[in-house]
Amino acid sequence: MSNTEQQFDLNIQVCRNIFYLKAKDYGTAWRILRPSSLTDQIFIKANRIRSIEEKGTQKVEEDIRNEFIAIINYSVMAIIQLFQKPTAGEADTRMPIEEVMKLYDFYINAAKELMLNKNHDYGEAWRDMRISSLTDIILMKLYRLKQIEDNRGETVISEGPEGSYNDMINYAMFALIKFS
Repeated sequence: MSNTEQQFDLNIQVCRNIFYLKAKDYGTAWRILRPSSLTDQIFIKANRIRSIEEKGTQKVEEDIRNEFIAIINYSVMAIIQLFQKPTAGEADTRMPIEEVMKLYDFYINAAKELMLNKNHDYGEAWRDMRISSLTDIILMKLYRLKQIEDNRGETVISEGPEGSYNDMINYAMFALIKFS
């Protein structure tokens, strides 16, 4: 197992634990959200990170690492919503925690496999990047994703939404690894 893989696994345990505890507190109320609403939630988190990076200060004393964790967890929610279509009724938002955690693990493992394959090809170039560049790339992915969503998911040559969410998971994970 590579160092990056171990670091991914350690950090994803933190993300997964937060996801699980929030599911115990709130259930799966997020199931009412469309993927585009989750995209906007991710945008809010990434925009806050960039704002703090640019200003050099913050007024709400919440660690920006928590924002990267939220980007990962909201991205997993969005992927789940892509394949487990959201519904309008409250009863339909309920999903057993065991089931949602199995889906979480499945989609996180898919993102991890993608990361490992890209790391092989790119030689872990992200290790020489600044966290601010990772933030910018996440924001760029969000703007691209919003355009795809505005086009009702239609693309001519580009990957679809799942690829963008996976990339955001991995860029946010790189930031978490760089923090530790």
